[in-house]
Amino acid sequence: MDGPDQVQAYAQAGRIDGVMAASYLFHSARISMTIRGSARVVDLGCGPGTQLAQIAQLNPKVQFTGVDMSPAMLADARAYTAQLGLSNVDFQQGDITQLAGVPDAEADAVISTMALHHLPTQTHLEACFAQISRVLRPGGAVYLTDFGRLKSLKSVIYFAYMNRQHQPHLFSLDYERSLRAAFTREDFARAAQFALPADVSLNSTFKVPFLVMLKTPDRGLDDATLARVKQLTRALQPRYKRDLNDMRLFFRLGGLRDDPFAV
Repeated sequence: MDGPDQVQAYAQAGRIDGVMAASYLFHSARISMTIRGSARVVDLGCGPGTQLAQIAQLNPKVQFTGVDMSPAMLADARAYTAQLGLSNVDFQQGDITQLAGVPDAEADAVISTMALHHLPTQTHLEACFAQISRVLRPGGAVYLTDFGRLKSLKSVIYFAYMNRQHQPHLFSLDYERSLRAAFTREDFARAAQFALPADVSLNSTFKVPFLVMLKTPDRGLDDATLARVKQLTRALQPRYKRDLNDMRLFFRLGGLRDDPFAV
């Protein structure tokens, strides 16, 4: 996704107050729990920086580096984080299966949200996970989440276009393509066993693995971050609060514990 129209549609529909608001807050809170105590965090496939910016706002003492192959996405991300006045975020153009700009054992944590489906094959996914292990310091944190492949085309179409009245058509079209390109839960499990640290667990939404998450154990939230998460939750529009509660429910039923929104 490197064309100006595609980048603009994705960025505008996907900003923090758009249709992905619940997803952003869910992952920002859970990532903050996972990376607590980290000094440097690398975000793989950061795109226009919306998710990364919210995480950086919640964790102002952490230095974040967003990595993406798309110059257009990175330009948008730099402009967006500059607009927010964030000083704890920088960006690199690069291939997340190589991470040439990140030295060995330099990252305290590696995160990625909704980007891994852009990798074309299982071999690329395993190469990406191998790079995560290379750049991660011993005992470092991992939080990776993405779509899980749905079994039926009918389900793909339903999820891709369920919010079509609230988002540009190009955004919905990209959503459909992303769902079609997603790896299965089993693909993630094999790649994790191949390359990721042993303390990484795999979680997914209940019954249908629409969303998959690979993460190291939670480290909790400090009082200031928890208060900010609660404030952001209260500020969500009602339908986005329902979306957030749905995500919490389906991940909880899928076995995910330590819900930061229940505290």
